[in-house]
Amino acid sequence: MSQTLGSTIERARDRDREEGPCAQQVVELLWEDGWLEVCPVDRLTPGRGVAVLLPDGRQAALFLLRSGELYAVGNRDPFSGAWVMSRGITGSRGTGPDAVPTVASPMYKQAFDLRSGACLDEPLTPEGEPAGLGSYRVRAVLARQEVSA
Repeated sequence: MSQTLGSTIERARDRDREEGPCAQQVVELLWEDGWLEVCPVDRLTPGRGVAVLLPDGRQAALFLLRSGELYAVGNRDPFSGAWVMSRGITGSRGTGPDAVPTVASPMYKQAFDLRSGACLDEPLTPEGEPAGLGSYRVRAVLARQEVSA
């Protein structure tokens, strides 16, 4: 799932003008029974991914695209078994409003849809398993920092 940061950034600036610069944007990932805070937005580099360790020990690959959209998919490459998808190359398939945001595996270069985690090149791994990454809902929200005096 994706969310564009532009409107969230604008709301953060408005809030800072009203309440001071104690608000910061954080990325949250929907996990089991609620939203899990994973990192501050300013730690993300547009066009690159980061690995996120989840409470059950699995990993997600979190991406901030240059367009400002956030995506999270599983970090394990189903073809190699390596936990490397966060190091993949982001791009798209198609053009215009039908373009599909993608990440290419750094191992064997299969492209995956960042919206769903589906592999766009091969439906199955060589072992006959489904070749998807899975996906997570993510959002950027304003978080309040507590300051003690």
